[in-house]
Amino acid sequence: MALEAEGNKLQLQDVLARPGNDKCADCGNPEPDWASLTLGVFVCQACSLLHRSIPHISRVKSVQDTWDASEVELMAAMGNSAAKAKYEQKVPAFYYRPTHTDCKLLREQWIRAKYERNEFEFIEKQEPYSAGYREGFLWKRGRDNGQFLSRKFVLSEREGALKYFNKQDARDPKAIMKIETLNATFQPAKIGNPCGLQITYLKDNSTRNIFVYHSDAKEMVDWFNAIRAARFHYLQVAFPGASDEELVPKLTRSFMKEGFMEKTGPKHTEGFKKRWFTMDDRRLMYFKDPLDAYARGEVFIGSKENSYTVLAGLPPSTQGYHWNHGITIVTPDRKFLFACETEAEQQDWIAAFQRVINRPMRPQEYAGH
Repeated sequence: MALEAEGNKLQLQDVLARPGNDKCADCGNPEPDWASLTLGVFVCQACSLLHRSIPHISRVKSVQDTWDASEVELMAAMGNSAAKAKYEQKVPAFYYRPTHTDCKLLREQWIRAKYERNEFEFIEKQEPYSAGYREGFLWKRGRDNGQFLSRKFVLSEREGALKYFNKQDARDPKAIMKIETLNATFQPAKIGNPCGLQITYLKDNSTRNIFVYHSDAKEMVDWFNAIRAARFHYLQVAFPGASDEELVPKLTRSFMKEGFMEKTGPKHTEGFKKRWFTMDDRRLMYFKDPLDAYARGEVFIGSKENSYTVLAGLPPSTQGYHWNHGITIVTPDRKFLFACETEAEQQDWIAAFQRVINRPMRPQEYAGH
């Protein structure tokens, strides 16, 4: 028995070593150490926990456990590459494929879409996010009172906009968000809901935030992918020669970094105030509260070719800061002074700023700025 078990273990290691099986079938995490016996895929520990939530579809087992020959044969017969060809055969280019760094909601719904709902084997099942039109009710955070209230949302590719209405029978929308400047990013911790989505758009060239959620996880992810689909089709028209590979990274973006820092005014004579900062591409925005609708201000971060630099520390004469880990951003017009609570936060922010400054500016960024 011991010899047989050892033989099965060696055979399983051979199967694991095959191309495609070295990464989690669902999130791409390297060296997966779990397997779904029913689906024939190797997954990481985090995704194995999500597979456990659909026991009628997937039964998981650690690769460290004792395996019998029939189980090893089952894994050998399928494997990650064959499963991908089956379960992901018709994934739309715009559909968001989560990685191991994404929130639980996105990863779980990707797993359910593939194996439970078979959305990528039957195109008609993709209607909720690929039709070019979607309407429904989402809980939206009130700008002034912070309460979440049910609001009707309508996404229309034909009109090039996402709209929401304060009353169910209202003829005029409360806001019209152009698909051209729309972004959506999941923010469960910030919003305090596992399905929390932050939608941003430009209004009078300023960033406006709205925060929404839905109690149904699939509904929320469908909205997210519907926004991505609308952006994809808009960009296909705007950039007719561009490939899918060039357009997909532009559909939605996560913020490069967020967190609290202190800042002072342009004259550097007033006291430092604690603010919530969001680094969204080249826009560094600051808010009094993380869930504010509008930024108190924005700092454009250009490139080193345009004389932008980031320095650790503050000028020697600076006064009025409480946090000791300073950052100075030098722009052609002025210096911006910030202070972080910890050295680790300071280093993270400097790295984020440096990434942006090192990247040459695109022509549309010059125009936008």
